[in-house]
Amino acid sequence: MSRTLIITNDFPPRAGGIESFVHELARRRPEGSVLVYCSSPDDADRTADPHFDLRQPFPVVRDAARVLLPTPRVARRARAIAEMEGCDSVLYGAAAPLGLLAAGLRPLVRRQVALTHGHETGWTVVPGGSSVLRRIGQTVDTVTYLGEYTRRRLTRSLSPAAASRMRRLAPGVDTERFRPGVGGDEVRQRLGLGRRPVVVCVSRMVPRKGQDTLIRAWPRVLAEVPDAVLLFVGDGPYAPRLRSAARGTDSVRFTGPVPADELPAHYDAGDVFAMPCRTRWDGLDVEGLGMVYLEASATGLPVVAGASGGAPDAVLEDWTGHVVDGSVPGPTARALIRLLKDPDRAAQMGVHGREWVSGEWTWDRTLERLDGLLEGPGAAP
Repeated sequence: MSRTLIITNDFPPRAGGIESFVHELARRRPEGSVLVYCSSPDDADRTADPHFDLRQPFPVVRDAARVLLPTPRVARRARAIAEMEGCDSVLYGAAAPLGLLAAGLRPLVRRQVALTHGHETGWTVVPGGSSVLRRIGQTVDTVTYLGEYTRRRLTRSLSPAAASRMRRLAPGVDTERFRPGVGGDEVRQRLGLGRRPVVVCVSRMVPRKGQDTLIRAWPRVLAEVPDAVLLFVGDGPYAPRLRSAARGTDSVRFTGPVPADELPAHYDAGDVFAMPCRTRWDGLDVEGLGMVYLEASATGLPVVAGASGGAPDAVLEDWTGHVVDGSVPGPTARALIRLLKDPDRAAQMGVHGREWVSGEWTWDRTLERLDGLLEGPGAAP
């Protein structure tokens, strides 16, 4: 059986979208076909789940460093692991900068694939970043992309040959886990929401996600739908500022951090999902895709997404939801009012969204594509 070495800084118990994507790819590969070499979690993550590595169905080799960099030491250890474990392919959890290890591993392995997630587009606008991406593209067999936005941005930095080898690889959605009727009523009862219309936002609380835009838009929404509730699910460094901005109103609620196994029920507690993300710092801080929109669609909710980076790739405009300018509150308010005041139309969008995700965003399709990339013939020049 062929064996893949995954080299990554983005891996649980550290939380995040990239971490979840890489972990799911590893977890869903055939038994005995995967080995992970990754950085050490910080103290808080290690304390929260001290036995995470032992529960995995594959070996996890932790480096002592909190961040893996393509240094000679890391390169030597990666080569030693690949040789000792008989790995014939390498998957980089994020292309930059660890993809720079590819040249040194080339004599040992047949295939090398570098994942991108959206933040790599920032490398295209910082000094020296494009040259790093170009070197990586020349030495790996494939650089993946989430959607058309990331493909277009990354192509600017890659050679024509490397750009021609790019392939789309996006996370899948577990439509059995994220589905209508998966526990939303219980969440509503626990939070005392009754049958009030609920706009839910499930996300890490950072400025890019646009939770503050929702709060600024909320008075306009309440003027049209007075009994509506805005429910924020999650935590992050922006949380204190958001709580302060919403102080004094009963119609804005915060759950704080929620265990992963309870997230589907919190989506299901909503009538509309909204996260009006926006691009910041002239493109350095941008949404790569936005899996939360697809998880909400799988749960049967219409979505309101911000027009940042690849987020529009996760929405079919006026079919599964709406894409708005998340930098100002007006467009978000108008989209929410339309959906809340026309529940039949909103419900139909939710049906369309679940059908779309079930057909186009499955893990089976993602894994089939990954198999083709790891098992394909040849190697990069």
